[in-house]
Amino acid sequence: MGGKLEDVGTTIFTVMSRRARELDALNLGQGFPDYDIDPRLTQLVAAAMAAGHNQYAPMEGLPALRERIAAKLQAFYGLTIDPETGITVTLGATEAIYSAVQALVGPGDEAIAFDPAYDSYEPAVRLAGGRCIRLPLTQPGFRYDWQRVHDSLSPRTRLVLFNSPHNPACSVASRGDLDELARLSERHGLTVLSDEVYEHVVFDGARHESMLTHPGLAARSVVVFSFGKTLHATGLRVGYCVAPAALTRELRKVHQFNTFSISHPLQHAIAAYLAEEPRCGEELAAFFQRKRDRLRSALEGSGFVLPPAQGTYFQLLDFAAFAPPDDRAFAERLLTEARVATIPLSPFYAEPERLPFVRLCIAKRDDTLDEGASRLRAFAAKAGRS
Repeated sequence: MGGKLEDVGTTIFTVMSRRARELDALNLGQGFPDYDIDPRLTQLVAAAMAAGHNQYAPMEGLPALRERIAAKLQAFYGLTIDPETGITVTLGATEAIYSAVQALVGPGDEAIAFDPAYDSYEPAVRLAGGRCIRLPLTQPGFRYDWQRVHDSLSPRTRLVLFNSPHNPACSVASRGDLDELARLSERHGLTVLSDEVYEHVVFDGARHESMLTHPGLAARSVVVFSFGKTLHATGLRVGYCVAPAALTRELRKVHQFNTFSISHPLQHAIAAYLAEEPRCGEELAAFFQRKRDRLRSALEGSGFVLPPAQGTYFQLLDFAAFAPPDDRAFAERLLTEARVATIPLSPFYAEPERLPFVRLCIAKRDDTLDEGASRLRAFAAKAGRS
């Protein structure tokens, strides 16, 4: 007997990281930092455990942490969110997305996602009994075709899965994009699930446009954030959802039977850390822009083209000068010939487009990025341009 996701294989992140270990390759593929977290956070985690915070936390999240999240939303976005009715602590962003989809999508419903779409979106929709309508972002620059979105709506459309800053495209939605989404959502009664885990990582002086700050979207959106990204600690697996009270109630109905509660000592530690560092996150754009620019400068003149990432801690590598646009094959070449692991974009498409891009992670030590650039330059010199 087959399972509900019988056709779904192992994620590309797991595959490429496994291959990197097998080949002793430099892993610039999977998105995790290779540098230490703030030692103060480590101290606070140990202190929370020593203080006895080792049993179940409240289902909706530690009150002190939800209050700190509300203070953060006020400081960064000027928003007043009730921590009791509008904020839920989740097992990372992935659980937040999954629980929200299960709460909002039913059998026969449709949800729209934009390709390249993060790989957890469609499985969540399918497990809810729904159908995921996948619409490709347009080239150049991975932009939204709002007329195509309009034409794809049906009476069964319930949800739009949105992601900005966008992983893996490294693009950032504009205020105009949110205006268009708001018009369609209001006209057709749609709910928006907005993945904003890279909220603080927007480059070149641009500003992150959150659903929470848009007058036409705030009342109909579930917005997902991640402390793993903000605190350089992807293993924390602590995220949170912000939504209007009615949507929060529906989300929590699923959350309580999914993970129920999240690591109690970690919640205490993060709450204490935010109390000490209330502007935590505002330094991330400059931090990662320096790394983006370091990698781009190191590969200048190599034959590779690196379109400036607008956001996230990733950078696309355009390999059109070296090979046809078969990103899986080229990622394998980089693994075996350059000993550098990357992530191809085609696994994030329902109908893969022939694009000459692979994704690099820039959340690495400078010496890691320099070594990666050196290996890529050596590959380029040996391979020559097509």
